Amino acid sequence: MPSTLVPTIKVKKLHAAAKLPRYSHAGPWGDLAADLAAVAAATLAPSGTPGCTQAISTGIALELPATHGALVEDRSGLAMKGLTTLAGVIDPGYRGEIKVVVTNLTPVPFEIAAGDRIAQLRIVQRIEAIFEEVTELVEAPRGAAGFGSTGL
Repeated sequence: MPSTLVPTIKVKKLHAAAKLPRYSHAGPWGDLAADLAAVAAATLAPSGTPGCTQAISTGIALELPATHGALVEDRSGLAMKGLTTLAGVIDPGYRGEIKVVVTNLTPVPFEIAAGDRIAQLRIVQRIEAIFEEVTELVEAPRGAAGFGSTGL
């Protein structure tokens, strides 16, 4: 019987070679996100040229419960090599193929092989907020100080 604390995510393979999302390290000290793999090879052109940003197919579709969504995040090792993800929100009602939008930030082509882990899928609880317009906000110690205001 599925636990209410651990959502069950149904995965449909759209391609025979597709891999299901997989946690490399499970258990109490395991990974926060599951690996997503490319279903086919791709070459990303050097930064600033046509083809440096592409949607890479994973060959899978998800059935997320209405209570959850997913975020596509960088793999740190690839980010250090200059490959980063963009546009990574998956809503619970989306049933199409999961594609990972990646961009090559390096001056040389970046090769992705079929089966390469290209991103991470983080499952998140969906919370629908109420946005209330007000004329004033309560003061806080940080105030209006923005990006980098803490010394970064």
